[in-house]
Amino acid sequence: MRKTAAVAALSVGSLVLSLAACDSPASTTAPHSAMGATSLHAAAPRTQPVEMLDDCDPATFNAVIGPGTCQKNHPGLTFFKFIQQLKDNQNAPAWRNAPSSLTLTLGSTLSAINRGGEVHTFTRVAAFGGGVVPDLNAILGLSPRPECLNAAPAEFLPPGGVDNETANTPGTKYYQCCIHPWMRTTVVVR
Repeated sequence: MRKTAAVAALSVGSLVLSLAACDSPASTTAPHSAMGATSLHAAAPRTQPVEMLDDCDPATFNAVIGPGTCQKNHPGLTFFKFIQQLKDNQNAPAWRNAPSSLTLTLGSTLSAINRGGEVHTFTRVAAFGGGVVPDLNAILGLSPRPECLNAAPAEFLPPGGVDNETANTPGTKYYQCCIHPWMRTTVVVR
């Protein structure tokens, strides 16, 4: 958490310094390389949000699964239509991570935010697979990922919850929801 706050403070501090430099007379007359400025901005660590979304219908989800399953104040996709979409398409399109793929610079922060009405996880897995809900795994024909089976309670984010991770190593990383395993994001760290 301190690393995330430090990165945010550095980013804000850099932005303030950049804006102040724009107002100084020296910066308006000194020559700048457009290529150099672009390279500096492209390599700078930043925070990249990923939104975890869903469209659960509180009346039907709470009736079938249990009270508090869907914490929204307006109707959405009924539980029965949700299950039918999974059976027909191996996917419920309103349940998704946005974006589903992205590229980060080393040292950047990945901030997964639950914008839906249900609990979600943003769990790093070695490869995409099933989650912790046996009925959904059966519909999708997936086996549960060990990372999901071993997920700590803190990984299960309620609506409005946030999971921040710093991209410390280069390579391709895979994240999925351990409840709704078709909710996936591929992250390339350079």
